[in-house]
Formats: sequence, C-alpha cells, structure tokens
Amino acid sequence: MFESACTTISPIRVLVVDDHPMLRAGLAETIAAQPDMRLAGEAADGREAVSAFAACRPDVTIMDIAMPEMCGVTALRAIRNDFSHARIVMLTTYKGDAQIRRALQAGASGFLLKSSVRKELLDAIRAVHAGLRHVPSDIAMELAQHMGEPVLSDRETEVLRCAAAGNSNKRIAQQLAIAEETVKAHMRTILSKLGANDRTHAVTLALQRGFLSL
Repeated sequence: MFESACTTISPIRVLVVDDHPMLRAGLAETIAAQPDMRLAGEAADGREAVSAFAACRPDVTIMDIAMPEMCGVTALRAIRNDFSHARIVMLTTYKGDAQIRRALQAGASGFLLKSSVRKELLDAIRAVHAGLRHVPSDIAMELAQHMGEPVLSDRETEVLRCAAAGNSNKRIAQQLAIAEETVKAHMRTILSKLGANDRTHAVTLALQRGFLSL
C-alpha cells in the first residue's frame, strides 16, 4: 500500500508575533489545530521576533505592524536583512497606504487586517508558503487610490509627529535641533504633499494614511 501523500509533506512552521497576549494565543491555537501547520514559536514584540526567527527559522511569520520596543516594519527589515527569503505576513488594524507601502518596500509577503484575520489567516499562510502574495482587497484599493502621490520623508514625518503632540514651530526646532525656518519649510511641504488646509488637518490625514500612528 502506498503511503498517503499528506504524511510525507512537512507541516508549515509558523511564528506568531503580537504584543496582545489574547490575540497571539488565539492565532497560535488556530494554527496548531491545522494538520498541515505547526506553531514554531511566539514573540511579543519586534526585538523578540528577530531573535525568535533566528532561533526557529519558520516557513511563515505572522507579525503585527504596531508593537512596542521595535515596530513590525523595523523587525521585518532586520529579519530580511539576515534571511532574505523570509516570508512574513503583516497584521494591521489600519488600511493606510503609507504604512503598507513601507512594509512592502521592506519585503512583506502579505497583509492581514485584524478585523478579518480569523477568516483569512489560514488561506494567507498557505498562499504565502506557496510563494504567493496575500493582499486583501481593502488594502489593495487603498494603495491604488494613492498611487503616484508624494510621500512624506522621514524628517517631515518627524516634524509632523512633533506638531501632533502640540508643539510650536519653535519647540519643534529645539527638539529636532534644526532652525525654526526649516521647520516652517517642512510644514509647508507637508501641507502641500497631503493636500491639507492646516497642521491639524495634516495630522488627521497623516493618521488616516498611516504616516503617523496613535
């Protein structure tokens, strides 16, 4: 009698990274219950994720974008720097194009919205393991909507983050060790790039698009 094909195929080894214990436990339980998957490990933040990936070398990693200590995109870059073939699916609450674009540039293999993660998790893991990308239609539409639009530079994002905290131009200049006129120039560019009426409007738009996070 021939041995069943499914017994000769190694299960997909999955690393789960999220700073919320209950969500992480739920994902881990779902994965562990699949006959073609195995939970390779868990991590609670980006720094742990980098170490855990090196230790267990998973086939697929599910990793939250927004985490303390080290954000998901920074951890993604660090992992891909050492393991260029790493397949990592990013978990996100936001559909903002800026956040998604950064993750794509860093080498993300796919995305999952937390609102639909239980419905799409297993299909995403199997697709990414097979060498495909998994991008939900909501995220694809958000990217298409802003295709070709200018993006904020790291310095502009830093200036706007300081403004979002309620700092004046003078205070922002002191915090960033730049001239106040330079801050004003950055703010003019930020308003132009985002199509904003004022700095409050710019902060709102930046949050919606993922340049800033709460």
